[in-house]
Parts: sequence; C-alpha cells; structure tokens
Amino acid sequence: MAITDLPQPRTTAGRDGLAALLADPGGAVLTFDFDGTLSPIVPDPTRARAHPDAAAALAALAPRVDSVLVLTGRPAALAVELGGFAQVPGLVVLGQYGVERWDSASSEVRAPAPHPGVLALRPLLEQWLEGAGAPPGTWVEDKGRALAVHTRRAAAPEAALELLREPLAGLAADHGLLVEPGRLVLELRPPGIDKGAALTAFLRERGARSVLYAGDDLGDLAAFAAVEKLRGEGVPGLLVCSAADGEPAVPEIADRADLVVPGPAGVVALARALAERIEGR
Repeated sequence: MAITDLPQPRTTAGRDGLAALLADPGGAVLTFDFDGTLSPIVPDPTRARAHPDAAAALAALAPRVDSVLVLTGRPAALAVELGGFAQVPGLVVLGQYGVERWDSASSEVRAPAPHPGVLALRPLLEQWLEGAGAPPGTWVEDKGRALAVHTRRAAAPEAALELLREPLAGLAADHGLLVEPGRLVLELRPPGIDKGAALTAFLRERGARSVLYAGDDLGDLAAFAAVEKLRGEGVPGLLVCSAADGEPAVPEIADRADLVVPGPAGVVALARALAERIEGR
C-alpha cells in the first residue's frame, strides 16, 4: 500500500482520530485484537497464525508512535508465539482481556493467579458438556484464566451455540464467572475483566493523546465503547473493523466502526500505510 492509499474513515469522529494520530504520533496508542484482526479465523484456534506480514508491520509502527498494543483474549505468551511477535521492539501484549501483560523489553508475562471458579471448572467442563447434550465437535479451549467452549467444528455450529448458551451462563454464575459470546464460542471468565477496562487503563498509564483500536468480534465491543467514551473526554480515536472475505462481518462491530478493512491483510496494509505516512510527514 503506497502512502497515497491510506484509507479515509467514513465518520467525522474517525477522521478526527486519524488526523490526531498523524499530527501527533508520539501521543498515539495503536491497539490491535489478534484473532480475526491480525490473524485469520480458522476452525482450530490452536492452528491460528498471524498474517505473515503482521510482525513486520507492527515493528515498523512501534518506533513512530507512543505504543503499539495487542489486546487479546488469548494468553499473552501464546499470542506472542502465534504472532511471531517476540522480536517486535516496543510491543506490549495484554492477554486474557488484560489480565496478563507481556512486553518486548522483558519478554516476561506478569499475571495474578487464576480465578477459583476457573480452577474448579477446569477438570469438570468437558464432562458437564457431555451431560448437557453438547453436539459432537464441541470442544473446550483452556486459556489458563478462562475456559472457552467452541462449536465451530459441530455439524450445526450456530444451533450448538444456542443450545449451550443458557446452561453455560448458569454454570458460570454458580462459579462466580461470566459468559462472553464470540464467533461460535462461549467463553467463561471472571467478571470485571474486559478489553474496554484494559484499554482504558493502558491509555491512562501512557497519557495517550489519541488511540486507534482494530477488532472484529463481540469481545471487542467493550474496547469500542471505551474509545467512544474517551472521545467524549477529548481524546480522539479511530475505530477499525476487520472483515475478511468469506467471513461475515459482525454487525455490532461493523456498524460502529469508522473504517472497515478487508480482514488481517487489510489491517496489516493499514498499519504499513500509517508507518509510511508518519515517516514521510
């Protein structure tokens, strides 16, 4: 993508956010979700890998802005591994919706102990799903500080998700947890943890003067809401929706975004264009 190809947001607030980022990159925090944003959605999340040019694009951006942040529901160390981010200087990864923190300076993950509800459910959840009539193909991903029930492999994944939604909500509540829905996944995790809270805390820590957030799924709504709230407080922001070909965009994300790009390839191209534009300003 050439410098002249930098896409323009469709909203006034988004254009203001982009202008602020370009005018004062030293005050900008650029934040990216992982799955569906930097990495294509795949049937088996354990096989997900970031777009092959993602690490290089983030590395080009990092020295030109205040911070480049990856904010994901995955464990931080796993996101670093799957993204090939270990050698991206200046990168921060907040995993588990902000509970875990990794940075390139230390290459270490800092995090509190897992919630007792997660510890209690970990050995029981697969058996509970069998008893609840979960269709074949339903499986559990252990995220360390959360447990995700995936239905993408089931013969009728949407129906399987709806079948489990209410019973899982009750099970989670019994263990002091909440259920966060996503693309053919229901994630059981502790309350009070979301991308909005994590993003807001990081921006305040950095004293950010502008923010970009790129995401694709329901778990990103809290971050979108945080950016919208910050706009009202005078911090310009740009909201980006990643919508890959062959994967329907999540309406709640696409409708609120200032800019929609074609999946991880589009996100990487945007990151490159921003780095080029900042370097050439």
